[in-house]
Amino acid sequence: MKILIKNGRVVDAVTGILDAMDVLIEGESISKVSKDIKDQVDTVIDASGKLVLPGLIDMHVHLREPGREDKETVASGTKAALKGGVTSVLAMPNTTPAIDTPDHLRLLAGIVQKTALAKVCICGSITIGRLGKELVDIAALKSLGAVAITDDGDSVDDEGVMSEAFKKAKDADVLVICHCEDKKLSAAGVINLGFVSTQLGLRGISRESEYKRVERDLRLAKEAGARAHIAHVSCKESVELVRQAKKSGLAVTAETAPHYFSLDEDALMGYDTNLKINPPLRRPEDVLAIKDGLKDKTIDCIASDHAPHTENEKEIEFDRAAFGVVGIETELSVAITELVDKGILDWPGLVEKMSLNPARILGLNKGRIAAGSDADIVIVDPQKEWVVTKDNFVSKSKNSAFLGRTLKGVVEYTVCAGKIAYSIG
Repeated sequence: MKILIKNGRVVDAVTGILDAMDVLIEGESISKVSKDIKDQVDTVIDASGKLVLPGLIDMHVHLREPGREDKETVASGTKAALKGGVTSVLAMPNTTPAIDTPDHLRLLAGIVQKTALAKVCICGSITIGRLGKELVDIAALKSLGAVAITDDGDSVDDEGVMSEAFKKAKDADVLVICHCEDKKLSAAGVINLGFVSTQLGLRGISRESEYKRVERDLRLAKEAGARAHIAHVSCKESVELVRQAKKSGLAVTAETAPHYFSLDEDALMGYDTNLKINPPLRRPEDVLAIKDGLKDKTIDCIASDHAPHTENEKEIEFDRAAFGVVGIETELSVAITELVDKGILDWPGLVEKMSLNPARILGLNKGRIAAGSDADIVIVDPQKEWVVTKDNFVSKSKNSAFLGRTLKGVVEYTVCAGKIAYSIG
């Protein structure tokens, strides 16, 4: 099948191109990018006045299957992804059972093969049951297709176990994704420790609980010579630690999520449990530090940390409510509204954070609008506004941090593996 995208402004993060071009798709690949393509095709998409971007790659998604299909499934999560312009996701392993053995990985891979609507990469656990005690067989998980390992949702507290994980990951050439949280310091906190937590009478989570663990994991990665990826960076000290590690030559990458560059702890004054997130929303100065880190390339990626929860897990007392927000359908629009419109990133810079860099980190032939790249493309109306409501969501869960918010940027088409996988309306 041949698809021709006409008259759109193509954005490529490698060349910095932002120009009116046509894009020809043949099969599952992009075959040509140039002006005024005349080839005979099966389908023509007129992208006049729109931006043509590489499909987004979200490195941090909780699809909940197997085990919590009431929250999300591979099918519903990837359908939601396509609506948000996301054509590839990295599925986190904190499922039931955890993705900690070859059999459990095969179980998820089978579900993905049968039901996924977008590309799903699989992340294995670091430890059995994500309990932080016994390492998984990292090489075996890699041989079955795992592209990374993490105990996301928990940090590996035992330094000896984490050190050995980095060494084994180095030998297997597997990325280690670090959930950086020292629970002895975060304790039973529910929001950022500070004036707002005191004012609301809620237990606080210190910044130290994050950045002290970032500091440790960077040290262990350096000792092992392993690749490390710091997940959901939320505070200025973590940004600075990653910045200095990069300057020293360490093979480290980092991500943040849209809520960390668009919201701060003041948003919690209404006790909205949809804003209960781990790590929590921080101070205004942390938001500024995250934006600076995105601008100067300290932070490589924007990922949603899409964490679906049922209403009965969220519509309860703040202390008892589950941590996490959905975000895969809003991340592009939040980034456009908060970063591009405000001059923090230009369009190639946004594509770098949401497509090119994740592709490079995960080793995917994606992230570019160029001949030979995989035909994963999103067509966006960058000026069109929309209001986030529960009725908008394709995800099974509706626990968004942006309900009621007006955002800019609407996905009109998503092409995945050379096929039109989503179109507005």
